[in-house]
Amino acid sequence: MGKSDSPFRRYILLLARLALGGIFIAASIDKIAHPAEFAKIVHNYRILPDSAVNVAAIVLPWLEAIIGALIISGIWLPGAVLIANILLFVFFSALMYNVARGLNVHCGCFSTTASASPQTTWYIIRDSLFLLLGLIVAARVFRRDEVENR
Repeated sequence: MGKSDSPFRRYILLLARLALGGIFIAASIDKIAHPAEFAKIVHNYRILPDSAVNVAAIVLPWLEAIIGALIISGIWLPGAVLIANILLFVFFSALMYNVARGLNVHCGCFSTTASASPQTTWYIIRDSLFLLLGLIVAARVFRRDEVENR
């Protein structure tokens, strides 16, 4: 941390990092447990070719779990935070792309069980907040004095 940081600021930024890592781990659990159901959700986004759906449904949850663990532990933090933000941007973009196409898809973010009707507005708000959290953590991790003190 930078020498000018107050203990309170360091604590808040640690909480932000732990929250971001926790979000990724929580998002991975049901998908790892139910890859076939998650593959159906990935397919419903209608973005990937059919040949890539199963691979994405298997690899993505494990990537989320690993990235979350790295962010929480602070290991390889710059790379983990960068990948987390790329994923958050891709997830948000996929959601917005389907909204623009008029498709009402189930997010699949934390559960592979589809509810009666997708809560698209809630997904957009929540994913925007996740992206903001990711950017805050990234801004902190990639600050010049943060990198120099490693």
